[in-house]
Amino acid sequence: MTRASTSQAPKPNFNRYSPPSFFPPPFALLPLQPPPPEKLNLNLMPSKRQRVSDDDPLTRAIAPPPNETPAEREIRLCAEQEAKRISDAIDEEINRQRIVDKKVPKAVKILLLGQSESGKSTTLKNFQLMNSPKAFRTERASWRAVIQLNVVQSVHIILELMTKAHAYTHPSSPSSSHGSSGRPQTSSSRPSTSSGTPKDYPPLTPEHLKLKMRLAPLMQVEEALIRKLLGPGVGAHALAGMMNLPYSERMHASPKRPEVSVNSAGSWKGAFSRLINGNGRESCESSDMIDFADPEDPGVVLAACADDMIRLWADPTVKKLLEIEKMRPEEMAGFFLDALDRVTAPRYVPTDDDILRARLKTLGVTEYRFTMKSGPLGSAMSHDWRVFDVGGQRSLRAAWVPFFDDMNAIIFLAPISCFDQVLQEDPSVNRLADSVLLWKTIVSNPLLKKTDLVLFLNKCDILRAKLNSGIRLGDYIVSYGSRPNDFDCASQYLRKKFAALMKEHSPERPFYCHFTSVTDTKSTTLILANVQDMIVRDNLKRSALVG
Repeated sequence: MTRASTSQAPKPNFNRYSPPSFFPPPFALLPLQPPPPEKLNLNLMPSKRQRVSDDDPLTRAIAPPPNETPAEREIRLCAEQEAKRISDAIDEEINRQRIVDKKVPKAVKILLLGQSESGKSTTLKNFQLMNSPKAFRTERASWRAVIQLNVVQSVHIILELMTKAHAYTHPSSPSSSHGSSGRPQTSSSRPSTSSGTPKDYPPLTPEHLKLKMRLAPLMQVEEALIRKLLGPGVGAHALAGMMNLPYSERMHASPKRPEVSVNSAGSWKGAFSRLINGNGRESCESSDMIDFADPEDPGVVLAACADDMIRLWADPTVKKLLEIEKMRPEEMAGFFLDALDRVTAPRYVPTDDDILRARLKTLGVTEYRFTMKSGPLGSAMSHDWRVFDVGGQRSLRAAWVPFFDDMNAIIFLAPISCFDQVLQEDPSVNRLADSVLLWKTIVSNPLLKKTDLVLFLNKCDILRAKLNSGIRLGDYIVSYGSRPNDFDCASQYLRKKFAALMKEHSPERPFYCHFTSVTDTKSTTLILANVQDMIVRDNLKRSALVG
């Protein structure tokens, strides 16, 4: 065998250029010749880039002012140097924070999803109660006002129902043309039945009408509470329009009848608290946060009307009216009529359970941050936690998508007690059916493929009470058929329905499901602790720290 040659290939000479042989002769490259000097035009027009730069508003804005004196120039240069120093300091702080974020463990993020009034805000309160109980101490004054508003609204719903029943049975009576506030009603607010069949309303006695008149001051209480909650920026016209609505309409949100709501980023929680900063104490009792000596305290009027409100709620005629209208106030969020003697006390301070039961619609995104003291296996990555609560109404669900990108887990709340209710935004849609469709959308979303999903079948206590009262699940869910109308059978049936959607659209994910009543502090605390443990362990598995 001959040995391969080790001679190197000749180096190319870049000083000489010869066109490749495959170029035809017409395309042979010729040496460039400069144009004759006499043909060069030195009076060239300004280039397009130069003209654009001269016309640029930013260039004109940063240009020195005409006829600038040396002293003015010195002041301008000093100001520019100071602005540059501040800008450099901001950039340095951003870079420093970015480096710190890379060193510390990544925060665990949880997103709460579900339709309106599904229990998201209550679940967020439970997280806060578990990890930052002292925060409840500073917010009790604000939640006291919310609870007072819930009480007044519940009473006025009953008063409006009494007005409707009296007008229906006494169409020619002068008192039938006025609502619970004594204001004239229009023809559109006169009672009518959708089916056209007369309703057998029980007659109201003169004592009922006197009771309505004695409770009329609650109208001013509600107006004062709403004004404080919404803040000084609320317009008088908007407030008057809201107060003139019947309560049966005001409590159901719609484009024309908005529910009382506050901005989650606003300062509504400080509107009712006494300023105690600077008193030299690091902590104080909850009662110290409330100014009981305020002459405009709504609790004064509520305490004066307490006996009449208790008598109204216990009246058999009122119970009959609610039964005829198929209204169950005890199933509504923010129900406190069963504790009027306590919540109307002059020096009432809300308990943790009261705050969990309070109802106030919030707009925007609520973020709660907390630090876990310990986690499974002593994991440091579980220390920093962030929980996000977003609006659940149909018009607000488009704001969910930006939060899908970087979430560790989603807690989806489905109120299974709402099988006999419809959406406030669309009365043609069943609330339980809407939750099922929402769950299907979440489990099939490709952006959430790697996100842990936890299902809370919520409001089990209300479901149990409904089934025990004789309301049949099969009358609203045809596929339930003739199964037993008890909680165990109904809850397992609904659980299988949600699990089947998960298996169909995301079979690779485990199915985490809990039966919850988020107003029950003890059971919810245990469930949330298990959820936190599950999220941390899944993060550790993805990091290959545990098997």
